[in-house]
Amino acid sequence: MRRFDFAAGTAVVTGAAGGIGAALADGLARRGADLVLLDRDADRLAAVAAALRAAHPGRRVDTVVVDLADAAATAQAAEELRRRHPRLRLLVNNAGVALGGRFDQVTLDEFGWVVDVNFRAVVQLTHALLPALKAEPGAHLVNVSSLFGLIAPAGQAAYSASKFAVRGFTEALRHELAGDGVGVTCVHPGGIRTRIAADARVGSGVPVQEYEAARRRFERLLSIDPATAAEAILRGVRRRRGRVLIGWSARLPDLLARLAPAGYGRVLALAVGRRTAGPQASEAAAAAPVPADGPGEPG
Repeated sequence: MRRFDFAAGTAVVTGAAGGIGAALADGLARRGADLVLLDRDADRLAAVAAALRAAHPGRRVDTVVVDLADAAATAQAAEELRRRHPRLRLLVNNAGVALGGRFDQVTLDEFGWVVDVNFRAVVQLTHALLPALKAEPGAHLVNVSSLFGLIAPAGQAAYSASKFAVRGFTEALRHELAGDGVGVTCVHPGGIRTRIAADARVGSGVPVQEYEAARRRFERLLSIDPATAAEAILRGVRRRRGRVLIGWSARLPDLLARLAPAGYGRVLALAVGRRTAGPQASEAAAAAPVPADGPGEPG
């Protein structure tokens, strides 16, 4: 498969009001792509779009405000996209949300909210827009999984379940679409500095003090600039990479999971305990509201 050509094509990016999504939009505009940006935060999305139009006057920038947790609203947005853009060169399913708390500390509604945004919306948009991708020679699909799509630590049952699902879905599509000339990339970011920690929800059964301690500790682990992550993703797309791991905070756990698939939890708990350096470190880690990656902004 030839290298991906960004120029003069249309790219759809979800979770584009900040974080990796906004950085991807800027990188795509610089490479000559027209943009369709999705997010639920209308004000921040409008600000991102205005900045892009000012910086790249030759590029078309459209926006769609949608809450991807709402299946009906997602279907309506997908139909609008399909009608306006019958040919798409790139779809980036980047939007993501996080939830802190052990499985027995969260409700099924809270668990379902994470799965809806992080996985169901990915499946729904991909299914709706796949004909538009297949109509464009050399198109590409990117699904953003997570470090926690490689490992599954305590306190992240909902998030890890959704991101492992994204990983499996994306790998299957990579094999299915190979004959159609559509490239497929699964992204596993490490510690990216985004708003996902601030925007995360906490399980109804998690004590507030425990949650706040975990949030502060885990925010210190988010050190990679979103622009750096976006450039790594776009390089991977350009080269048609099947998988992109961003940062050692993704690569080392990936190696650990390969070497000790049933025993990495003990090593992970020790590492988190040392990094958080405080009493009840393991309990705080279990209540952490966000993984050490932050894939994007809520869609």
